Amino acid sequence: MNTAQFVRVKGHRMSLLDEKQSFLTSDQFTHREKIGLRYCDAIMRNPTHADDAMWEELHAEFTDPELVELGHYIGYYSGGQRWLLTLHTQHGELAAEMAERKAKGGAK
Repeated sequence: MNTAQFVRVKGHRMSLLDEKQSFLTSDQFTHREKIGLRYCDAIMRNPTHADDAMWEELHAEFTDPELVELGHYIGYYSGGQRWLLTLHTQHGELAAEMAERKAKGGAK
């Protein structure tokens, strides 16, 4: 399993965006967090899940600026992770390379 699918939430390492959407039945999350995670799942996996009902729930919990910020952040990092996968990099590999370059006097 791709380690990018695992995140640390409220002190627990878990796979949030699994096929079963186990976060929906977890008591670890508030309704606001659950609908936010459903939004994340729709952005990352299946945009057709963002139906009118989801948008109604989202607007009950988030302002328009919050939804734009959240959607932008999810899209930015999701896209970045997908791009890194095309480079066939391992976790931390690019960070180590960048730190080494910085220690030698800057990126070139």
